[in-house]
Amino acid sequence: MKKTVSFAILHFSVAFTITYLLTGSLVIGGAVALVEPMVNTVVFYFHEKVWKRIESKNLAANAVVQA
Repeated sequence: MKKTVSFAILHFSVAFTITYLLTGSLVIGGAVALVEPMVNTVVFYFHEKVWKRIESKNLAANAVVQA
């Protein structure tokens, strides 16, 4: 859990810092630091679903070849 929390802090910090450096706005930096990880989490969920489907197809194809 400590590793997850430290990564979340790192992620928020990087998102905020980069956005602040690009815009000079604390408000926009803060908004992006909050919104980007939430969006990224949703995208990651669908990314995992696609990869599981690809892995499943590869396992099925390998089973057919070995049979």
